[in-house]
Amino acid sequence: MSNDLNYRHLYYFWVVAKEGGMARAAARLDMAVQTVSTQVRELERALGATLLKPAGRGLALTEAGLVALRQADQIFQLGEQLPAAVRDAAGSPSIRLAVGVSDGLPKLVVRRLMQPVIQEPALQLLCRERQFEDLLADLALHRLDVVLADRAAPPNPSLRLYSHSLGSSPVAWYATASLHAAARRGFPQSLAQIPVLLPTTHAALRTRVDHWFERQGIRPRIGGEFEDSALLKTFGASGMGAFPAAEWVHDDLVQRYGVKRLGACEGVEEHFYAIDTEKKVHHPLVQRMLAAHKLTASAA
Repeated sequence: MSNDLNYRHLYYFWVVAKEGGMARAAARLDMAVQTVSTQVRELERALGATLLKPAGRGLALTEAGLVALRQADQIFQLGEQLPAAVRDAAGSPSIRLAVGVSDGLPKLVVRRLMQPVIQEPALQLLCRERQFEDLLADLALHRLDVVLADRAAPPNPSLRLYSHSLGSSPVAWYATASLHAAARRGFPQSLAQIPVLLPTTHAALRTRVDHWFERQGIRPRIGGEFEDSALLKTFGASGMGAFPAAEWVHDDLVQRYGVKRLGACEGVEEHFYAIDTEKKVHHPLVQRMLAAHKLTASAA
């Protein structure tokens, strides 16, 4: 190990490279931009090479920077695995799975997506729910093993992310018994006469539902918009309005929230993805999850 190489400096460079700029890296590290910049320059001095170069309003990696980033990826990925490896050696073995859950993904769907792995006796599960873009950044920094989301990862040359489909589900409208009785006749045009509850635009489903309303020529009475899918269903179950949901979890919806299926949101589907940093998934539990849903899709 080189005495000149400071691994904290290397970590700061790694975050800057992943974030694509000093300001964003400083915000993620909760440090001053000048401090981060100084640490990266110290790393460049120790290595004897320029790692970053100006690119528009941000920064890009030099050829030396690309080499340093690849090495840093391996170093910090191993570092993330170190605590679990030590715990396994010291006591009973466990399989750690850190999952990021996009805040636009329905919680009932998350439970079903993870059903193939939650019975694992040695499972040590960590779930984090955040905005989609924040989760992708954490994934790139190897703070998460996988991200579950309602959309694929967007193309980004700075982040090598791969989206694996876990399937899709038709969407239907659900409502309490009283609203169901009022809106069943003349559906779907009747949705203009009763309040509806919708996810906010952070969810991929919202755009599809808005387009569906346009195709149907319906001007909806929006009674509420919710970032949290569980909160949306809770208010829907109270009779505040009809709401769209994946039919994949129909039985859970009916049993847990006491609502009834009003009718199909024809042509609208909700899609589910597991996003990883590798094209070939290596985490055994993520592999199991993908394999189980591929079998389900094949059987269907």
